Amino acid sequence: MPIPSEGFPLSAAVSPRVHVIETVDSTNAKLLRDAADDPDGHPHLSVVVTRDQRAGRGRLDRTWTTPPGSALAVSVLLRVGAVATSDRGWIPLLAGVAMADAVAAQLPSMRAGRDVQLKWPNDVLVQGLKISGILAEVLPTDPHTVVLGAGVNTTMAKVDLPVPTATSFAALGATADEDRLLADFLTGLRDGIARLAVDGSAAVADDVAAHCATLGAKVTVSLPDGTTLHGTAARLDADGRLVVSADGVEAVVSAGDVVHVR
Repeated sequence: MPIPSEGFPLSAAVSPRVHVIETVDSTNAKLLRDAADDPDGHPHLSVVVTRDQRAGRGRLDRTWTTPPGSALAVSVLLRVGAVATSDRGWIPLLAGVAMADAVAAQLPSMRAGRDVQLKWPNDVLVQGLKISGILAEVLPTDPHTVVLGAGVNTTMAKVDLPVPTATSFAALGATADEDRLLADFLTGLRDGIARLAVDGSAAVADDVAAHCATLGAKVTVSLPDGTTLHGTAARLDADGRLVVSADGVEAVVSAGDVVHVR
């Protein structure tokens, strides 16, 4: 039975467990702790959601904080034992597609894949500006369980945006229906993971590519070893990694900060 959650009835119809919390350090950290302590009580698509995350984390252990009430922070538990290990690199990309579609559904004048896009590997952009970031973490006690975190700038005023390359629904002159946004995200994520499990990466690769603003762009990639790669984002490989073409040589990027060169 879905757990009732005031304010998120549509989401509770998709998820078997929606935990709405007033304030939390990190939704990902909270869900990782809870799932480790009570695995049977946290089935696939269990959710922790808040409007006040005090110590959120982004990629490379960066902190992510927003003024209370200005953003929606959500973490989703994914039981991915049916997904081939070699295909699991696509999970954050599928989350980006699901979020792009959910955001676009709230902005009637914009279209997913054109105005609302995925920036490889973990950002969602509206007209080139970041509205959402995604972080996937494996549960330390179970390698077949992933916690997928996403933050979405909702009511954040333009003056409060952390960088000039960020945006929010409020800055776009829109009001987000948070329950519909979360329900659409969960539905897209559920269906994408199911396709990946049943048919493999070939079933989702074209959809990811169609949403990905990075492909075809001139990029600068800051790699984890401190070096920098300049080139054109040519394609995604079979594992969902970014293939960058530079001076006629292709380099495969599995992790790194990507900047679209304007």
